[in-house]
Amino acid sequence: MVDWHPILSAVEGPTGTWRMLDEQGRVYGSVEIRRIMNGTDVRYKAVYRGEVIGWSTSLKLACERIHGAYVRAHGPGGGPIADWGRR
Repeated sequence: MVDWHPILSAVEGPTGTWRMLDEQGRVYGSVEIRRIMNGTDVRYKAVYRGEVIGWSTSLKLACERIHGAYVRAHGPGGGPIADWGRR
């Protein structure tokens, strides 16, 4: 069995940004890399449907957050995303 991870849905470009694509090639989220603390630390901004849902310390975690929001949006009642980025 092949292992799959949400980061495999991420397409880089332009440099420092990734677009999360669904099965039809539509963008459902994005990640941007940012330097903080006078450029000493790196964070990844996770955006789902135009809304910032959180900040992560790795690209992997940012992709997981966005994909989690995407999956929950397909559940009963559309799934809440507002509190996902605050976890």
